[in-house]
Amino acid sequence: MVITINNTSVEINSSHNITELLRQLHLHNTKGIAIAINDMVIPKSKWNEITFNESDKVTIIKATQGG
Repeated sequence: MVITINNTSVEINSSHNITELLRQLHLHNTKGIAIAINDMVIPKSKWNEITFNESDKVTIIKATQGG
């Protein structure tokens, strides 16, 4: 299945949830990460429950320090 992550097409397993996707992307430290699917922010408590549909648009935002 193909989804779009931050404007890049990515092939994933159809049963992937958000946690598994982050593992696939080598984002092991999830502190400061926010996820939105089709412009809807997903609470971290739901990451293991939410799976993807074909053509979903996923936005991954990682907070950084700086000024």
